[in-house]
Amino acid sequence: MNKYVILIAMLASFGVAFTSNAVSVALPTIAVDFNITNIMQNWLVNIYLLVIAAASVPFGKICGKYGLNKTMGIGLIGYVVGSILSGIAFNIEFMLVARIIQGIASAVLFVNSMAIITEQVPPQKRGQAIGITVTGVYLGLTLAPTVSGFLVEYVGWRSIFYITVPLILISYYLLTRIDKEWIIGGGDPIDVKGSLLYVVGILILMYGFTILHDVIGIITVVIGLVILAIFAKYELKEQYPIYDMHLFRNVKYTSSNIASLISYFATFVVTYILNYHLQYLNGFSPETTGLILIVTPLIMAIGAPIAGRLSDKINPQILAAIGMIIVSIALVILCFLDETTPLYMIFISMILQGVGFSLFSTPNNNVILGSVDKKDIATASASLSTVRTIGQSFSLGLLTLVFAYIMGNVPIIPQHYPQLILSSQITMILSTILCIIAILLSLMGIKSGNKN
Repeated sequence: MNKYVILIAMLASFGVAFTSNAVSVALPTIAVDFNITNIMQNWLVNIYLLVIAAASVPFGKICGKYGLNKTMGIGLIGYVVGSILSGIAFNIEFMLVARIIQGIASAVLFVNSMAIITEQVPPQKRGQAIGITVTGVYLGLTLAPTVSGFLVEYVGWRSIFYITVPLILISYYLLTRIDKEWIIGGGDPIDVKGSLLYVVGILILMYGFTILHDVIGIITVVIGLVILAIFAKYELKEQYPIYDMHLFRNVKYTSSNIASLISYFATFVVTYILNYHLQYLNGFSPETTGLILIVTPLIMAIGAPIAGRLSDKINPQILAAIGMIIVSIALVILCFLDETTPLYMIFISMILQGVGFSLFSTPNNNVILGSVDKKDIATASASLSTVRTIGQSFSLGLLTLVFAYIMGNVPIIPQHYPQLILSSQITMILSTILCIIAILLSLMGIKSGNKN
């Protein structure tokens, strides 16, 4: 049973991660086919992340109430549908809709993968099980650049959406072999009003951030924050909240979630900056770019299970802090990225980032899931997905924002390369500052009396 559960979670995580990262390498080619600008390129990824961030919190409760097994199956089928629609997209509008469908299904898969493992696997082996699942994520991230680069160059970018469908179907088949159902809070009503407040608030906030260079963006961000404040106040009074805000009284839970949010905020954009740098400035093909970009996720895939085992024996928050220190060093190197940067410096930065993030991610996830009661596991699992995707969306949003300030809404062509370089450098400086904040947050709560 445990082996099936872990394998299902790993395969689902692999498929979602692969498709998410494969798109980054294909963006320049898709931009040519659909004749879209630099900012719209980013939105092909950002819309996907926005939907996951908005849907994960409600799905944390909904999936627990109606059964993790049943809803996992729905998510797997939904993801296949979204992948096929993305592959047959004939214009940018159709593709954005298909990515929304993918995002909704991915939210279900992200929430359920961690929740099922936490429900089924005993605490003393949970870190290792989470590490194996995270390995699936990093294997997907690892193979995505190389495989997608090859596919884009020799088959076509549409094939990157089809390649993982067989794995998702295998995961669905394995799921049908499990008779057990996991119900969390089955008798609790769904907090519809709270769900709507959260979804509307987070979507408005995250969209506003991407247009923060404009007055309407500032107004939108303020409106989003106000709605989320209303949501938080409402949830504190609700008997059956969609998200139990009282969990944030737990120092370890709070600091680890915020550290995770900021870490993804700081690091997710690196892949896109390096992708643009290698394809546009260095003139590398998608296939060569993919081979280079494999370095960081490959190291993460190797390091994640090791870090998982270590987090069962060593204080995971110490491991997480050490990891973010190493990541910070990697980002400092990229602050000086320009057309003269030798390739070996990029490799050094990627290696450091891979080592650092593998030390951070799994131990930090273990802290979050291990710091709550069993009844709150679904909520904590939803938090993992939510803070990750919010951080990733803000990260790409940061690049979009810097693009808007420095470059404007233009195609990425040689005459705009100096602005592209400046945009990348500014983004890396801001990301390094965020990493330093994440280090401090990772160290918080080590001496607290909260349950771990």
